[in-house]
Amino acid sequence: MIMANYVLPSHRCKPVLGSTKEQFQFAVNLQIYKAEFLLRSSVGCGINDISPGLVKGPAAIGATLANLDNRTRKSIVESGLASIGHIRAIADMILLKTPLPMPQLDLRQQVYAKFFDVINVTLKPPHNPYANTDNFLFSAFYASDFLKQFYTGIMPSIVGNRERELAARIALYEAASYGVFRSLLNDRANLPVPPYTITVAKFSNLTAKITNQLGGCDVKDEGLIVPLSLGAENRTKHNVIAADANSLVYTRSALEILRILFITGDATRPGGLFPCGAEGTLYQRILALKQS
Repeated sequence: MIMANYVLPSHRCKPVLGSTKEQFQFAVNLQIYKAEFLLRSSVGCGINDISPGLVKGPAAIGATLANLDNRTRKSIVESGLASIGHIRAIADMILLKTPLPMPQLDLRQQVYAKFFDVINVTLKPPHNPYANTDNFLFSAFYASDFLKQFYTGIMPSIVGNRERELAARIALYEAASYGVFRSLLNDRANLPVPPYTITVAKFSNLTAKITNQLGGCDVKDEGLIVPLSLGAENRTKHNVIAADANSLVYTRSALEILRILFITGDATRPGGLFPCGAEGTLYQRILALKQS
């Protein structure tokens, strides 16, 4: 039975069907991206430097040590290391054979700068996540946000109590990381993002607009300060944790996340941070069925 006020999602916004194993395989792409980006940017090493033999594939392109304050660097390192544990837990639980295939990642500053082309915003100099703490945190919190949204979205389709528990435990960790990174930004909400004059709060509105536009499935990201009508219970403008009208976490499907990470708005057209696409059966099905 379909309730009268329920609106069916468009084909672009429906979940991608896949087995529990396939969903976790896809999640590994996101875990690898997060671990490689955070660790190479904070301590200059990657997954195989910490856990040899866990993954195998081409080295990430263009990762650079970021200019971070000590407080933020500690949080970044911790979250990056945690993703290695999450990858290992997935391999052990889902019986994935290691080393797991690693997608080609392109972490060059120029790639992150391209996100702003989506909304026709020209920053001078171009956006550089490695330049300072504020710039870096905007990229860092999305690494956790996409994982949180993906795991939350696939939870109902996961078969097996132990498997559901694994997804929940990883999702909760990523939700906490997301909250930490957004809180660090919120502390600076009214200060300009160096080297620009635009404030952190307004910058968060720009990045939210970018991800919502690329994702193509309505609003699933919000700025740090919102109109009262969009705040929790319409009683606050502060918005450290982006959520819906009932303060429930937004979800995103594999299609939506790929559209964003590729910076193409099309899950079948690789580019951006994943220039050669993703690994796993779920991604190959997306390509075969042309689920853009």
